[in-house]
This record gives sequence, C-alpha cells and structure tokens, in this order.
Amino acid sequence: MNAVVTPPLTEEMLKALFTKPYGTPGPSADQWRAVYDESVHFQDPTQERRGIEAYIVAQEGLMRRCDDVFLVPGAVALSGEIAFVEWTMGLKIKGIEFVYPGTTRLRIGADGKIVEHRDYFDFVGPTFEPVPVLGGFVRWLYKRFVA
Repeated sequence: MNAVVTPPLTEEMLKALFTKPYGTPGPSADQWRAVYDESVHFQDPTQERRGIEAYIVAQEGLMRRCDDVFLVPGAVALSGEIAFVEWTMGLKIKGIEFVYPGTTRLRIGADGKIVEHRDYFDFVGPTFEPVPVLGGFVRWLYKRFVA
C-alpha cells in the first residue's frame, strides 16, 4: 500500500490496505494511523496487542524479521461496521518461503476507523511443514486429528 487510505473504508480501499507485493515497502506509521483507531485491538494466532502504537510495532516487527513479505487480498465483504478480507501472506525467511492463507475480521468504529482487527490462519502447518524432520511430524500430527 503506497497511498494513504482514509475512512470511510470501501471494499476497494480494504483490498488496497491488504496488498503488498514482494519487493515493496510496507505501510508507514502514518498510513496505519489513517485507518486504525488509537485504541485498536489486534489479535492473531501468535499475539494480541492493544493501541495503535502496539499495532505498528507488531507490523514493523514482522517486516524486520523477514527478508520480504507479500500480502494478496481475495474476497472482501463489507456490511455495516463489519468487514472480512480473505488473503494470502507470504514470508521469506533465510531462503525459505512460508505461505499462509487466512482471513481478517475488522470492526469499524463510528468515525470510520478500524477498532478491532482479528486474523484467522493456521500458523503451525505452514510454519513447520517446510522444516526438515519437523515437517514430517507436523503432517503426521495433522493426519491424526483430521483423518
């Protein structure tokens, strides 16, 4: 996302917010502040943060830990104060690419800014399946619960 997106958020704006090709910078702190409320509540399978500053630290930390990151939106649904965005995220770390399909649920406040952001995705499978030895164990474990 290169442009600053401002409320009210539309489906097209949400697609822009959830788009980051490999080789491009992530959103700036000002871009996050333009669409996220000061007291935003963020949660994903690995962390929970409250407040815009904590959210920005989490996003910048992800970018810093990875050699590169991509994010591609899929379907977007916006109804009143609730939005869902399907996406695929790729992380390149030390020559290995990890790909995570997921969905985000957003709640939008009265001023049009995002007050809740919850990501849903499988962290364990895509993270450990590419790793030698661990990958085989993860696949075996998943089969025990799914099959």
